[in-house]
Amino acid sequence: MTDDINRIIHRGWVFSASFFALFMLPMLVMQFDAGRPGWSTALAVGGIVVYGAGYIALPVMLWRSSLTWQLGCGIAYMGLAAALSPVCTPYVFIWAFALCAVTVPGWWFVVVDGAAFVVLAAALTGDYLGLLVILLSVAVLCRSVVHMIDVNRALRLVRDQVAALAVADERGRVARDLHDVLGHSLTTVTVKAGLARRMLESGVATDRVLAEMRDVERLSRQALADITATVSGDRAVSLAAELVGAKEALRSAGIDADFPLAVDDVEPAYQEAFAFALREGVTNVLRHSAGATRCEVRLGDRWLEVRDDGDPGPAAAAPSRVNGGGNGLSGLSQRLGGIGARLEAGPLPSQGFRLRVEVAA
Repeated sequence: MTDDINRIIHRGWVFSASFFALFMLPMLVMQFDAGRPGWSTALAVGGIVVYGAGYIALPVMLWRSSLTWQLGCGIAYMGLAAALSPVCTPYVFIWAFALCAVTVPGWWFVVVDGAAFVVLAAALTGDYLGLLVILLSVAVLCRSVVHMIDVNRALRLVRDQVAALAVADERGRVARDLHDVLGHSLTTVTVKAGLARRMLESGVATDRVLAEMRDVERLSRQALADITATVSGDRAVSLAAELVGAKEALRSAGIDADFPLAVDDVEPAYQEAFAFALREGVTNVLRHSAGATRCEVRLGDRWLEVRDDGDPGPAAAAPSRVNGGGNGLSGLSQRLGGIGARLEAGPLPSQGFRLRVEVAA
């Protein structure tokens, strides 16, 4: 994108400089009527042609060069203007002042143009005092245009960076949402499918097995609907609904769910984030806590806690469960950062695992 911006700027300079270089034509034509020797006329014409070509090409060639080249070429171009002024007119310095203001970086252009301005002010007669005003105006105007171009380039780069960050943020959101949807839904589907299989193997009544399979079908459809809503950004999460779904998933896994009866104690601003925390906590219980028989969920106005009594095993020390290092807890940490909440996850001293979310007062 930077190269595209530079190409646009270069084309704009070549177009505008070519237009202003046309004003050198009267000086060029004047050389043929000066009554000088042919070699002198040829030298003057050649100098003006080089002067005009340099005015068009030098800024494009020097914008990416070192300070030495930019300063050296600016001084050389100012010297060429001084050499041409006796055979043309002192007005030839207008192009030199403009070029130095465009190509010489920093305050060095003030040194170059300023030194030339002082020399001209001392050398020119009263007939050319108006030229000094023009030279000063041209230098300031051209430098202002360069500053405006630099600011515009910076704004374009910032705009592109903001767009790239927005894309990355949206990708992160979709990744987090898909993890929440698929991780929880597929875990619940796996648990219910396993329960149905065990029922069939133990000869349980067919109607109970069918009930579990209907739940599997319902959860699969719900997961598809959640994925569609996630991609479109329309998915909403309810803490109360998550409590109901989590209790059903734990029941299917044979884990006793000790849950609060209502979510009224939780401040409304935190309920959606706590719903994601509850989903992640219960999903981890189902996936990682071997032998868990009980899962407790406790709610406060600014906190939520999920505990289980299973054996976390080696997974308790893995990044996927502790310190928010895995996809689940890291994504949850990012969500909770939006409400200023702190996430704690780790094994309990005796048995089990705890996930706690708390918003700082």
